[in-house]
Amino acid sequence: INMSISAQEVKELRDRSGVGMMDCKKALIEANGDLEKAFEVLRKNGIAKAQKKAGRDAKEGSVVAYIHPGAKLGVLLELNCETDFVANTDDFKDLANDICMHIAATSPISVKSEDVDSTILDKEKEIYTEQAKQSGKPDAIIEKMVEGRLKKFLQENVLLEQNFVKDPSKTITDLITDKVSVLGENIVVNSFSRFQIGEK
Repeated sequence: INMSISAQEVKELRDRSGVGMMDCKKALIEANGDLEKAFEVLRKNGIAKAQKKAGRDAKEGSVVAYIHPGAKLGVLLELNCETDFVANTDDFKDLANDICMHIAATSPISVKSEDVDSTILDKEKEIYTEQAKQSGKPDAIIEKMVEGRLKKFLQENVLLEQNFVKDPSKTITDLITDKVSVLGENIVVNSFSRFQIGEK
């Protein structure tokens, strides 16, 4: 069926998604004019494109500083992309700022799960095992309980797995993936430092 998609619908989807006119029109046709469905189509396409870009070198970018009002808390973030051009866009700067504010609020222990110090994980595992044993359940179930708690610990404490403070329906990884699909370049959080008065 050849649907007539109005320019207004295309504009609305474009404003919401940041994706080009032609892609918006295609998505609306695919979704039979349903804006919500079309947005989902764009998100899925964007994520697929973002995953293809994930292996590319990200050697440009910025070091961004965020000082929380009151000057008792600050964050330094190194966010990388592929070109200087993207590093200077408002979208990239907004993303960097959002991630800095998120780090200030949640105090993650590392960027990725693989970076978490094994002594921290061992300590957590020990505590969870002790707690699970008190339930009197069989070992196989205890192991599953400990695994589940460790996974939850990583989701709450690892930057890329945390739910974004301004929109908990998204993780920080989702936030970055969304920007990758808009900007067309791989974006990587390289490192961060969080400073708080009175904390070592």
